[in-house]
Amino acid sequence: MNKITRRSFMTKSAAATAGFMFLPQFISAGANKKLNIAIIGVGGRGRETMNSYINENIVALCDINETEIARSAGKFPKAKTFKDFRVMFDKMGKKIDAAVISTPDHTHFPAAMAAMQRGIHVYVEKPLAHNIWQLRTLRKAAQKYKVITQLGNQGHATNGIRQIKEWYEAGILGNVKEVIAWFDGPEFKSTGYFLKPDTYPPAKEEIPAGLDWDLWLGPLASRPYSHYYLPRFWRGWYEMGNGELGDWACHTLDGPFWALDLQMPVSVDSIIRSPSAEGFVTDHSALSFQFGSRGNKPPVTLKWYEGGLKPENRPEWKLSSLPGSGMIMVGDKVSLMTGGRPDNPKLLLPEEDWKRFLANPPAETIPRVQGGPQPEWLAAIKGEGPMPGSSFEYGARLTEMALIGVLAQRCNTRIEYDEAQMKVTNDSEVDKFVKEPVRQGWEYGEELWKS
Repeated sequence: MNKITRRSFMTKSAAATAGFMFLPQFISAGANKKLNIAIIGVGGRGRETMNSYINENIVALCDINETEIARSAGKFPKAKTFKDFRVMFDKMGKKIDAAVISTPDHTHFPAAMAAMQRGIHVYVEKPLAHNIWQLRTLRKAAQKYKVITQLGNQGHATNGIRQIKEWYEAGILGNVKEVIAWFDGPEFKSTGYFLKPDTYPPAKEEIPAGLDWDLWLGPLASRPYSHYYLPRFWRGWYEMGNGELGDWACHTLDGPFWALDLQMPVSVDSIIRSPSAEGFVTDHSALSFQFGSRGNKPPVTLKWYEGGLKPENRPEWKLSSLPGSGMIMVGDKVSLMTGGRPDNPKLLLPEEDWKRFLANPPAETIPRVQGGPQPEWLAAIKGEGPMPGSSFEYGARLTEMALIGVLAQRCNTRIEYDEAQMKVTNDSEVDKFVKEPVRQGWEYGEELWKS
């Protein structure tokens, strides 16, 4: 099989179509080229999405858990296996075209940076990174190293999110000055993603056989192992995850963020927050985001509720009750609703009016994605499709909006945010979380800020 010349690009000619940009293609031989792919984090989400790449060459598997590695290696016996992605890239970097990163939030950034510095394309599960500085640095790195990037918020590849944007831009909703979203988690039980420990910090436990705990911590300060951190419960610890908002905002708020061109909030207020141990996610939270005007678009207030909290059901919405999770863009003509994901939007109209609308909807103006975000990313790398809709240029901004809210929630305060300066201007104690310290050996990206 002919090898792709991965780092060679054609001239940067590009055509923008409805927010999508076609990428320079790789110089390659043969129509049936395959990519050499490394998967970092092969348990959980990594295992769930592995079949998306079976038509490519999976050449490397990396995980800090020997059990997960053995499980995946049986499926891909030709792939090299590693515990440390830094070692993997040092040994195999020239043989890897693209990397899929499905690790916990706190190691998304170093894994993505280690790949991009070598010209390797990256797909990163949401949220894209753990803090705002990391997000800005990933945007810089994607531009500098000219790699194809994708945030794994699946809803951005759906027909539904395109309908949201098309219907809004066609004037169906009118002006939207208010967005309301709610999610029914977090659930604090052993079968979910959150579990409260008996003590804070959790009691020290014996490290399970085959688990490299120090590598799992990565950039974080050393601490004793506890099952309250992994395999999935790290989401409840703000030092490792970003709570329910960090987990779901890139789904639930993707539609309004894209359609309304929201940019960054100028402020976020924590309006409800139940008590919790320091550094651990709360049971119940409500936030109020304030977004400024954008051209002729008016300012927007966005309310976020979680932990079973919901907005009041308004008579004009004509809903018997609100579902467990959802989002409503409140228009001065008509409102639009989705579930926790943007896949299936619905105008809040009487049923007969809704049926008439579906029979004659606005024209489709945005190209559709076939097969979901993974095929979208692979096609772009091969020069066979446009830039992924949730590339780091978009995905990092969406995630930054969410993480500003996470800071207000984490610190139970009001945040005033200066997007240009990347700074919380009213509280230095909150601003310190914009960029977090890392352990020696895990420093990435500082050089991108020196030019």
